[in-house]
Amino acid sequence: MSATTFEPIPARPAPVKTEGAVAWIRSNLFGSWQTTIGTLIMGAILLYILPPLFGWALIDAKWAANADACSADRAGACWGVVTEKFRIIIFGRYPFEEQWRPLVATLLLCSLLVASCMRMFWKAWLGAAWVLVLGTFFVLMHGDVMGLSLVETDRWGGLTLTLLLSSLSMAMAFPLALMIALGRRSKLPAIKTFCTIYVELIRGVPLISVLFMASFMFPLLMPQGFNIDVLVRVLAGITLFAAAYMAEVIRGGLQAVPKGQIEAAATLGLSYWQTQRKIVLPQALAMVVPGIMNNFISTFKDTSLVTIVSLYELTGAMSLALNSDSDWRPFKIEGYIFIALIYFVFCFSMSRYSLWIEKQVNKSKLR
Repeated sequence: MSATTFEPIPARPAPVKTEGAVAWIRSNLFGSWQTTIGTLIMGAILLYILPPLFGWALIDAKWAANADACSADRAGACWGVVTEKFRIIIFGRYPFEEQWRPLVATLLLCSLLVASCMRMFWKAWLGAAWVLVLGTFFVLMHGDVMGLSLVETDRWGGLTLTLLLSSLSMAMAFPLALMIALGRRSKLPAIKTFCTIYVELIRGVPLISVLFMASFMFPLLMPQGFNIDVLVRVLAGITLFAAAYMAEVIRGGLQAVPKGQIEAAATLGLSYWQTQRKIVLPQALAMVVPGIMNNFISTFKDTSLVTIVSLYELTGAMSLALNSDSDWRPFKIEGYIFIALIYFVFCFSMSRYSLWIEKQVNKSKLR
């Protein structure tokens, strides 16, 4: 019987690190030869584009509010247009000496929106805070009380008007969309028909036509001497438009809930509204968070269309500032880049918040 020779097993390679920046780069940028080639091509394009863009935007840029100096040397960007027209961009045609009022109103509204997005502030008093802040907002902006001078709504504008239109329209559109989505699934023919006609009618026309009707056609249908402020009419138009699209998103979530759960709720003796509130809506809304947030972002950007009815929000205020001053008109690209950056900050923040909401509502599926 021959002796058995012991042969040790070769050492295995160390496990590949799956966390951290290096692991992310290896997995996403150099995971395969196709990905590697794509990364190298995109890297070459960025190396070709970014250095001159960086030089134009920062190194050779002019920051002082001097139109003559910018015109003399066009090698770099002229951010002086933002410095010169900043107040008009942010506050529109609001009286210069009273612009502390829209500044305070904007800070209050932004603080309320941030607080409403944080779980620690989801208390019973949050609804009262909305009423208080919105009341303070309109008192500051409109005035004519507490010693504040009167400023008509047609002089409101800039970022303040954009935030007002988008936040209020989204807040009012969500419950309306919820009821319309439930109405479209109702077994009552009258309610279902009404909701269907509303959705198809609103979705069949562009928002600009809704704003035109709300601003110019609606007053013609009112009795003589009766008039509704143009800001209220525009806000109603945006709300109704956003609600129609959001209702279809919510309806998709309602249809995705298994019918067996609804039948089980009926077996337990739950009423229709108890079933919707405790079983159907929590699941349906959790499934359509990306679609709802996409609708919110779209509404925020669509507020730029109110310029057609002479309300100069963020984009309209930029156009107003440049069209009224021929010295700064050649540098409109820099102005609109600044506007685009503001839109990006708000839209990106909403997108990241949407991802956080998705993680919160999907925790139960990870157990």
